[in-house]
Amino acid sequence: MPTRIDADRMRRVGRLGLAGLALAGLLAGAAGPALAGKANDTLVYASDSEPENLSPYHNNLREGVILARNVWDTLLYRDPKTGAHQPMLATAWTWVDPVTLDLTIRDGVTFHNGDPLTPEDVAFTFNYVLTPEAKIITKGNVDWMKSTEVTGPHGVRIHLKAPFPAALEYLSGPTPILPAAYFKKVGLDGFSKAPVGTGPYRIVSTESGKGVKMVRNDKYWPGNPAGKAKIGKLEFRIIPDGDSRMAELMTGGVDWIWRVPTDQAEQLKNDPTLTVVSAETMRVGFLQFDVLGRAQEKSPLKDARVRQAISYAIDRKVMVDNLARGGARVMNAMCFIEQFGCTDEGVPRYAYDPAKARALLKEAGYGNGFDIDLSAYRERDYAEAVIGYLRAVGIRAKLNYLRYAAMRDAMRAGKTSIGYQTWGSFSINDVSAFTGIYFRGGEEDLARDPTVIADLQAGDTSTDPATRKAKYAAALTRIAAEAYALPMFSYPSNYAFTADLNFTAQTDEVPRFYAASWK
Repeated sequence: MPTRIDADRMRRVGRLGLAGLALAGLLAGAAGPALAGKANDTLVYASDSEPENLSPYHNNLREGVILARNVWDTLLYRDPKTGAHQPMLATAWTWVDPVTLDLTIRDGVTFHNGDPLTPEDVAFTFNYVLTPEAKIITKGNVDWMKSTEVTGPHGVRIHLKAPFPAALEYLSGPTPILPAAYFKKVGLDGFSKAPVGTGPYRIVSTESGKGVKMVRNDKYWPGNPAGKAKIGKLEFRIIPDGDSRMAELMTGGVDWIWRVPTDQAEQLKNDPTLTVVSAETMRVGFLQFDVLGRAQEKSPLKDARVRQAISYAIDRKVMVDNLARGGARVMNAMCFIEQFGCTDEGVPRYAYDPAKARALLKEAGYGNGFDIDLSAYRERDYAEAVIGYLRAVGIRAKLNYLRYAAMRDAMRAGKTSIGYQTWGSFSINDVSAFTGIYFRGGEEDLARDPTVIADLQAGDTSTDPATRKAKYAAALTRIAAEAYALPMFSYPSNYAFTADLNFTAQTDEVPRFYAASWK
């Protein structure tokens, strides 16, 4: 039988007048016994997207990154306050030379299934993800490694393909350690259905389309810099509709949501039972162009003047002020401005200038405009605003709104002309995790510019910080000059959660639920 919805909360929903809070959404929050909240020591968080695979190496969706940080450990830990790298699954590390890194693996750590962590698990993980058979999603996170070998009962040695100064940053982020024996036994499909890590929470159930349930890892090794989880149970729920997520929050069905539209976040601040926090993140939105013209015969996008015209046609500042808000900033370079190596000094900029856009289109032979497709997977209103700006200069863009994995695969296969992308760099504070992913010749690179590729590779592998910065600056300048992509703006995130919860938002867009607590 449905439980009774709290009358005070219902009255507050009515007073706020949030458009589109459908009855179905309200009833969803009332159906069945409430499991969220302090009384049940269960933190339920909800988001709109589902990782295609729960293996941390086989999805690159932000929701997957969040699960990874709460369920798996990495060799190193980056303090979110200071940025310093600290021991985690590795107690020590030494550079033998610029392409050889020795690490000492911590003793006494067990995986959630009881298997002990050993150097063999580390070597298996890194060697496996480098194989073509692994088919990992973001190869740039690991392709700087050549191989890993066990050097003793507590030691491993990572061999690099070339010097890579950002190695420690990657070892503290998108490179969690997998349990070798268990993974070999169940395979990727079995691992996705019943994942095993060493982190603060362990996964107890997964249900496609519904979410993931976790409990605190009470055997978490002492002294971990992440700290033992303070809340006993953690549940991730997939609720695609934004109004339904808010209804669930306001009726007690969930405790935490994010990506709340700014106007609705302002309204939610009137509810004394909720806390609303706004914070800029490392995520940057951008338009990625089919530079090689694979998606459309005689594609206009092969002409740099057309790509430049599109860049001049869009008023990104107005979009920041009226849509993104919350501390968002216009980005002029293809990276997050505070990452190491990111700079917009000397980078060509595209101020809003529709007259110039029309002139460039006419010069390129498209005075009457053209038809083209534009794909997006989130913030539909952002994509629709872009389409409106393009139509104003004669470009008739049709929106294809897809799930992220479908859009990503279409972009890679050359089946989409313009993609409204976003990228959070796996929360890695280095430009290689952004610009390198999209312009260093990998699957995401739609330009394949040899000069850009060479500059990025030189920046990635130089051990001199000044040289790295110079090479990255050269690549970023050429990307902008050729308009291979148009960086839009950094993404803010509005978080709304029960006032009973202590939660701190971080710029790296990783909700550390293991650090949250009840008041």
